[in-house]
Amino acid sequence: MTTGTPAPGDLRAWAGDVVGPRTKGLRLDAPATVAEVLTPVTAADSGSSAPRGPRITDDRFSWPLLTLDDAALDHNVGLVARLCAERGVEHAPHVKTAMSRALYARQVAAGAWGATVATPGQLRTVRDWGSERVFLANELVDPRELAWLRHELETVGSLEVWLYVDSTRGVDLLARAFAGADAEVLSRLGVLVEIGVAGGRTGVRNDVEALDVARAVHATGLRLLGAAGYEGSVAGGTSAEQLDAVAAWCRHLREVGTALVRAGLAGIDEPLVLSAGGSSFLDVVLAELPGPLSSAEAGGGTDEAGVSERDVRVVVRSGAYVTHDHGFCARMDPWSRIPGAEPLHAAATVWGQVLSVPEPGLVICGVGRRDVSFDIDLPVALVLRSLGDDGELRPARDLAGAQVTALNDQHLYLTLDPSVDSPATAHVRPGDVIGFGISHPCTTLDRWHVAAVVRGDEVVDLVTTDF
Repeated sequence: MTTGTPAPGDLRAWAGDVVGPRTKGLRLDAPATVAEVLTPVTAADSGSSAPRGPRITDDRFSWPLLTLDDAALDHNVGLVARLCAERGVEHAPHVKTAMSRALYARQVAAGAWGATVATPGQLRTVRDWGSERVFLANELVDPRELAWLRHELETVGSLEVWLYVDSTRGVDLLARAFAGADAEVLSRLGVLVEIGVAGGRTGVRNDVEALDVARAVHATGLRLLGAAGYEGSVAGGTSAEQLDAVAAWCRHLREVGTALVRAGLAGIDEPLVLSAGGSSFLDVVLAELPGPLSSAEAGGGTDEAGVSERDVRVVVRSGAYVTHDHGFCARMDPWSRIPGAEPLHAAATVWGQVLSVPEPGLVICGVGRRDVSFDIDLPVALVLRSLGDDGELRPARDLAGAQVTALNDQHLYLTLDPSVDSPATAHVRPGDVIGFGISHPCTTLDRWHVAAVVRGDEVVDLVTTDF
């Protein structure tokens, strides 16, 4: 289980992060810390008999606003942690999704092994958060970054970093950077051969290349852990044929790992590591990758201790699950295919105000491409909150018969179906606020510096991002 959001007043590492007048979603006259923004509203300001926590409708917030549902976050993080633990796999969540120290803290509290990142800049960011186990799921070929990494490993004795290689040139650059390094330092640098697909991004293209790169790593004395890759490169949907393709990819990854063991290159003094993404196809990954290598797979015979099997250490790097969504992630949904799993909950909502109803059936809202993802799907209209004559927003109502048809930089086009018999669709007026679901969390969250974590209207945390 996760620890969830700290109670008001509890110490948050990000409480000192500074926001201000330039921070989208906030209405501040001067720079302030997260802790100051979360200060309870006084009785005089709230109109109640006692102070209360801030709400998204208070003066300190503005539209558009990104909110993350606290219960959904807690559910998602706890579910994936439980599934991984039950199946004996480790989880290094890919933090590129949100680049948020606050959300990563929830994942660590739930038992995450460490953070996965995609770039040297992200690696430096999570080190600044204090993460001491980092998986760079990419090649590192810049001598400047390699020199920095060596310095970090030599300076911080508790730091462990894993990374990919997919070429002998990459191995040479890595070996040059760590030439003469102490054996203890090298023991905390893990190297994995990345397995790619034809026409895809990085990664070796065949087994011969994989063994050549692995031998190059072994020859340098670097610590070769095993093999890794991204199964999402072979399928973009969940048809039977596409799931079979992902399963075949996973089996091939295991076969490459087996070849490394047979060649005496990995899995000898420590378990063989196999790593996959595990977001859209976690069901397939969990079915195909875990389990020790049999004596026959590992080449027969026993080791010096009389052990015939070789342990396999599986690490998944699921990231987008933390917020889930109402579009792409919901469609891919591996959770419906995993026995004993529960559905993930979409946590993210982008709220925008109705600016104009210029013609029947057309609503223009103050949300645009600067605020929400559109690379896979357009946003989904979820709920309407009407603005009362007293200036207060009414409770949310389902917005039936509404469809987002286009986005500009700062405007969203929402069409209403007049055939739908719903008070919500019949009375949309300027000043009302609409909540939109997203598709693809990675390309929504990178548009925001802060997100309000909410329970209903109450803001229980303000998480910052480091894109």
